[in-house]
Amino acid sequence: MASKVAKAISASGLTIYDPLETRPELYIDTRVLERVLNRALVGLDLNYPIRTRSKVLKSSVCQALGYPVPKSFRKTQPRFPAQNFDTYVQKSNNLQIWNEEVASSRRYVLIRVNDDHVVTRVKVVTGDVIAKLDPTGTLTTKYQARSRDPVTESRLVSRADTAHVAKTRRGPMLPIRELYTYLHTLVGSTIANPGIDQERNRGAALHEAICRCLRTSWSDCGQFPDVPDQLLEIKLQTASTIDLGLVCPDGTDRIASVPSFSHCDVRYAVFYGTTVPAGVRLDHLILTTGAAFFTFFRRFEGNVRNAKLQIPLPAGFFD
Repeated sequence: MASKVAKAISASGLTIYDPLETRPELYIDTRVLERVLNRALVGLDLNYPIRTRSKVLKSSVCQALGYPVPKSFRKTQPRFPAQNFDTYVQKSNNLQIWNEEVASSRRYVLIRVNDDHVVTRVKVVTGDVIAKLDPTGTLTTKYQARSRDPVTESRLVSRADTAHVAKTRRGPMLPIRELYTYLHTLVGSTIANPGIDQERNRGAALHEAICRCLRTSWSDCGQFPDVPDQLLEIKLQTASTIDLGLVCPDGTDRIASVPSFSHCDVRYAVFYGTTVPAGVRLDHLILTTGAAFFTFFRRFEGNVRNAKLQIPLPAGFFD
């Protein structure tokens, strides 16, 4: 698969700056991209001055993906627009991003080097994964919302999917009405509550319950949306404020992990719950498309930050 895509890119004559709207088959899946770059870059010597190192690395990436190496690399954002990613060389576990925000719709290619500046591992993640690693929370509260009125009952806000989803939906993806029917069976059930300061783990318990309900494989690796094959993002609310992270639900940016869809196509399942002795009881479900999200919820935004961001990568991140 990887070599076929690279050969197809090479035969196309396109560059890393040419958009792929009319050639979506040339967009490399995130997991495939990681495999290709690991195969091509591990063992690469990057022991050069910073500017030379950058050119050597970017040239090697172009060659690995089947793109011609440009005479000079443009200062675009991201640096590889066609495949929607930036590269970062990591000798330490401190990721530094200068003068731009983390973008949920972008992919980040993190390249681990050893003390001799030789590449040992490549990890490819999306911006929402990076944001969740920020311990200060300054990146993960850009967008917030709350319901316009108190939530006292379950509701299917969107009676139909977006036109694009309705037209392109295939395989296991359920229509939003059927999705609501399945998810609503969870209302009244109780999920584990690992503690008031364990919000992520509590969300993971709901995520796992939903995957069992939909009979799909469960993998909580921080991707957006939470359940890709249903284009489903999950929120568990025991308080009124919903943290949306870096993603604006009605936005038109392409989803980094599912580029054939935009953020507004995503289905949002917002479960409202009550903490009880046995865990968290699921009281109500609100299901909506991203496009209709703000017909039910009201948005308020935090400050936009534009400076050097320093994000510690956890131990084992490159494993």
